[in-house]
Amino acid sequence: MIRGITFEVPNKSGYILRDILAPIDVSAFNWLVKNEEAYYVVGGELGEPLFNHKILHLGGQLLQKKIEEQMSYVIFAALKAYPKGSVPKELETYNDFKESDCELVLLIADGTFVTVYCKDNVLSETFFNHAKRKGYMDVAYTTDENEERTGFSVW
Repeated sequence: MIRGITFEVPNKSGYILRDILAPIDVSAFNWLVKNEEAYYVVGGELGEPLFNHKILHLGGQLLQKKIEEQMSYVIFAALKAYPKGSVPKELETYNDFKESDCELVLLIADGTFVTVYCKDNVLSETFFNHAKRKGYMDVAYTTDENEERTGFSVW
């Protein structure tokens, strides 16, 4: 069974969260942001934290604004998308994800390694094709057979 996809992005500043999440309407979800280290980029230098290093519950419109308003540099991030009206809660494992209301998990580690988990295989395929079109490296499906990750931590 397909769990999602993995790929590598260039380790540089830009609109990486916006670009990765382009296949979905970010504003249509409530988001839980945890285990992150990401900064706005101002004049080519790291500026203020993108998410203030806290566990955040963000409405989709606010997240959309944050990832589109200016360039950023993401070192680590764990973003989880929940349907509007549901209360985002922490997920530790893929089984937690499968049993929850969460529809998508985005993990970024070391500024370059990306994993996207989706419950919908069509959405996984959409993300896969999008990553290929963007020229991201080592795009592959994550399946029950090849999954090596035991939890959703990016640290």
